[in-house]
Order: sequence, then structure tokens, then C-alpha cells
Amino acid sequence: MSKKKKIILIPILSLVTILILFLIIMLIVDRSLSKKEYELLEKNGYINIIEVDGYNINASMFGNNDGKHVIVALAGLGCSEISVTMRKMTKALEQDNLIVFIERYGYGYSDDCLLPQTNDTIVSLYRKALKELGLNGPYILMPHSIGGAYATWWASEYPDEIEAVMFVDGSQLSDTAFDEEEEDNSLLSKPFVLNFIDFFGLDRLALRNYFYLLPDNYSKEEQELADALAIKSLCNTALVSESNLLKENAQEAYNNIVTNDIPKIYLCASWGISSEQELVDYMKWINHQKEKNNLETDGKINLSSKQIEEILKNFEDTRKTKLQPYIDKLGNCEMVLFGGDHMIYEQKPEECGRILMNFLKDLD
Repeated sequence: MSKKKKIILIPILSLVTILILFLIIMLIVDRSLSKKEYELLEKNGYINIIEVDGYNINASMFGNNDGKHVIVALAGLGCSEISVTMRKMTKALEQDNLIVFIERYGYGYSDDCLLPQTNDTIVSLYRKALKELGLNGPYILMPHSIGGAYATWWASEYPDEIEAVMFVDGSQLSDTAFDEEEEDNSLLSKPFVLNFIDFFGLDRLALRNYFYLLPDNYSKEEQELADALAIKSLCNTALVSESNLLKENAQEAYNNIVTNDIPKIYLCASWGISSEQELVDYMKWINHQKEKNNLETDGKINLSSKQIEEILKNFEDTRKTKLQPYIDKLGNCEMVLFGGDHMIYEQKPEECGRILMNFLKDLD
């Protein structure tokens, strides 16, 4: 070999060696941390593996096994940690009800899946998992964000299984919902790339880019529990499929609504701000969360009266033109304005819990 070739080859081999050592170290660290995380989740009741159609599905349950209602939480897109974060809201409900958190394909400790994540695929998983748990319903659905589309589909397709629906700032569905969404065909969305990243634990390096730190009202252990579930979801093909089918699922759920008398409540947070004080509180909350996660803030909150009026008018118009038609089409649905962050169950958990508790009391 010529001297020139050796000069070129030596740094290449050195880089390859460093890369291999780095991957081995990440693999060892990931396996060690994963073991501790699993033990922490199991100790706190967040692990309950069942089998559905040959897949391992994690379905944790909290509250009263002999309670009045079986309440099934349906997560927003990628919110695999809601069994931890939503429990501050559901704490008020757990004494008299059973709360069930079923992790969809690719979420938390549920297996990944190559099936297209359509409304039918996702709702079928929930229904089969509940039967496997020995819970025959009827159920009260408690969806957040895009979980509202799956709850809408479920209540229209299988109304006899649903006792009531409690939308926690569910996605506002229409026949043009999510029109701006584009399919992710990047290299990082390919199964073999995701599997490589996941196998060596490289997803840990990007955790904070996708899952922000929880608000101040969560403890250090709750943050660790949430992270333990989130880290398992970053590199799963089922989540890529669900994201790519967001528009299709939302529009299909809306177009196939069968208006019915199932009692429903829609807790409107994102478009529910209706006063200057709520607007100021929301902006303070958002800025604090951004600062906590080292993101750029909007600076001082100093809006003119005209700006406040325009913002509140925009919220009101959105409720009338986008949300109300959906509410009306659902049938027997009460809209409750409770302005705040889209993750309202993190921002105002106790207040949300009281609203849902009152709804349940009216049912009884």
C-alpha cells in the first residue's frame, strides 16, 4: 500500500473505531437505563402487559376496580406518557371509577406495528385490549387531541359500547381538518433507520427535542416516569404511520359521524380563552414553559386593548366556524370553555378534574 493511501486510510479507520466504540457505549448505557426505568414504572403500577393479536400491549389501570364507570383515556399524537401526566387530572375520578390507559401500537411499552394506523386499526386495538382486560363496558371515553378523532369514530361505529365521551381539548374535526399536514418521507422515518437508532439507544440523545420538561407541579419522579415511557416511543414506525394518516383519519372520522344521544362534554381549552385574564394567564404559562425548556419566549406580555380584543375575537370566531359545527354534528354534546394550553390537563389538572367529576355526577 502506498504511503498516500495509508495517510488517507488511517483517519478513516480511526473515525470508524471511534464510532463503533461510541455505539457500544450507548448500547450498554441504554440497556442499563432501560432496566432501571422498567423497574420504576412497574413499581408505580405503569406496567401491565397483555397480548392482543400477537402483540404485547401495555395497559395500566388505576382507581376502583368495582367503580361506577370504566373511563378509557385516548392519547393525543405521540403522547405516550399520559398515564403519568393525566393522572393529576384523573385523581379526583379514581376513587369511584376505574381509569384505563391503553398504549397504542408504538406507544410506551406496547409493541411497534407495521400496520397502517387507521381509525379502524387503532379503535380495534382499544376494543380488543379492553376485552382482554375483562372489561366489557359500556365505557366512558376520555380523549385528548387527535384521540378525539378515534373516540368520534368509535362512538359512531359502536355506539352500544359507549356510555359517554369526555373530550379534553380534542382536535376540531371537519372535512378539511389537517389539510396543511404533509407526509413524512424523510430518511429518519424509514423502519430500518428507526430500528438502528432504537437498538443502540441513540434516541436518548434527542429526548428533550421531542418531549419537553413537565410543568413545575410535577415531581422529579413523575418526570422520570414520563421520560421512561416517552423514550420508548421516539423511534417507532407505528407513530410515523399515525402521523402520516392524521389528515385522513380526522376527515374520515368527521365525515362518518352518526349523530347520536350519547352524553358528551367538550372541554375547550385551545380556543376557549374568552377573557383578558385568561389570555394573560395563558401567555405567562407558555412563556414560563418555553423558558424552562430553553426555548425562545415572546418576551414581556404587554398587549394593547385592541390586540387583546382582536385575539379574543379570533378565538370566538374559531369556536363558531370550526368547533361548533363539529359539536352540533356529534349530538348531545356540551361545550365548556376553559381557556388555556392544549395540554390543559397539565396546566390546570385539578380544575379539569372537577369539571369532569360534575359531568359524571350528572350522568349518575
